Amino acid sequence: MRAVTLSSVPATPAVTEVDAPRPEAGELLVKVAVSSVNGFDASTAAGYLQGMMEHRYPLVLGKDFAGTVEAVGEGVDGFAVGDAVFGVVTKPFLGTGSLAQYVTVPAAIGVAEIPAGLKVEDAGALGLAGAAAWDSLNALSPAEGESVLVSGATGGVGALAVQLAAARGAKVIATARPGKEADFVTGLTGAEIHVADFTGDLEAQVREIAPDGVDAVLHLAGDGVQLAGLLRPGGRIASTIGLTQDAVEGQDVTVHSVMADPNAQTLTALAEQAAAGALRVPVTATYPLEQAPQAFAAFGAGTLGKLAVTCS
Repeated sequence: MRAVTLSSVPATPAVTEVDAPRPEAGELLVKVAVSSVNGFDASTAAGYLQGMMEHRYPLVLGKDFAGTVEAVGEGVDGFAVGDAVFGVVTKPFLGTGSLAQYVTVPAAIGVAEIPAGLKVEDAGALGLAGAAAWDSLNALSPAEGESVLVSGATGGVGALAVQLAAARGAKVIATARPGKEADFVTGLTGAEIHVADFTGDLEAQVREIAPDGVDAVLHLAGDGVQLAGLLRPGGRIASTIGLTQDAVEGQDVTVHSVMADPNAQTLTALAEQAAAGALRVPVTATYPLEQAPQAFAAFGAGTLGKLAVTCS
């Protein structure tokens, strides 16, 4: 099969021919229709995950997938050949990813059925970013009317988090450069979104909207300690990129370190909202599998939203 692979790290992803996987006990073999590029994939290619997870070469990249169940392994219940499914590859090692024509995934976690009304193109870009946004908002648990600063609002996780926070009735402040970035963020939802230009005096802009400090911060980009300084006393910050409580020692704020948990319940909830039109999967460009290296280059250049890759 054709797949996006690495023969070592750090390296630039390439499209090569590799053996198609076979499902082991408890696994599904999925014929992948659509995948997407995530920060996790870029970090893998850059070599940042060396020593943190086992790497098996040739290493097939990719976490998100949407497609059709092609075969089921021994002991699998709840899925059958022909089912339309999506989710996130959750194996404890790197090497058998979803930026490929086929992928094997554990049936017990990281996979759910695609509901009627959800396009496969959207399902293939929803899993990891959606779970990260969902879990981050749950950690912050903003009440209606509370202010939430989303730092990194133009990326896949941030664009989904802006919508989820607005749906809870929060006052959302999103970081974005003026122009197309700001337009992208404000166009995500029908709710009013305040935009703060992170290339300027971010504190002054945030204090103008929330003079006593914001109630909560979602740290997806930028300096976490600086962002924590924009919180009111007793505020909380959720970070997907490594901020810890120790980093803000002495400040009256709570840090939640978030690692996305793409369980079936979360995936199903996200998919149902997207199918109903209540959540827009922010796919801004789609690449064929053979052009996946260009998708990685665009991702590294800071493209907006999600980049999908068609695999079939």
